[in-house]
Amino acid sequence: MATMDGFDHILNWTLRIGSHPFPGKDGGTCINEAAIVAAGFPYQPVRRVEEMPECFSRPICRFAMRLNDEATDKERQRLLPFVTRLACADTYTVECIRELYITTRVRKHVTFEQDLNILEGALAIGRQADPLGVDAVKPRLDAVRDRAVTPTSISDAPLLSKIKKWFGATKQTETAN
Repeated sequence: MATMDGFDHILNWTLRIGSHPFPGKDGGTCINEAAIVAAGFPYQPVRRVEEMPECFSRPICRFAMRLNDEATDKERQRLLPFVTRLACADTYTVECIRELYITTRVRKHVTFEQDLNILEGALAIGRQADPLGVDAVKPRLDAVRDRAVTPTSISDAPLLSKIKKWFGATKQTETAN
């Protein structure tokens, strides 16, 4: 399982629900937008997985996007260690195997922890992303954050983000009971 070890330097990057035209000073992007920057590409909003550079695994990024958008704020930050691992596209066959792996394991009532295990399992199939250390990733994320003009990012769909937050609050309440 991916841990936060070694990522304490980028913890001031905040993962948020949805797509963002540009991050705020807090980072404030979805996991896929952060992964694009971590891999060395210029920042771009990601509304659909197909908008990502070709080196990113579509099934894995689609699942990561779902986890990002359905997670509570606290859970979402546990996705940070995965931002350096999503640029792992492989052959068509391997991508199909990854898609099958994910779809056969995802159920309606699974915990966030179980979803993380599914993500970890899918990432173990096929080509692995080139190892990126914190020393390579932190300056890339900092450079984007330094160009931010707002303290926090603004979602492309603020109403959708509010609705998802409401459901997220419900999810937190339900899990607390």
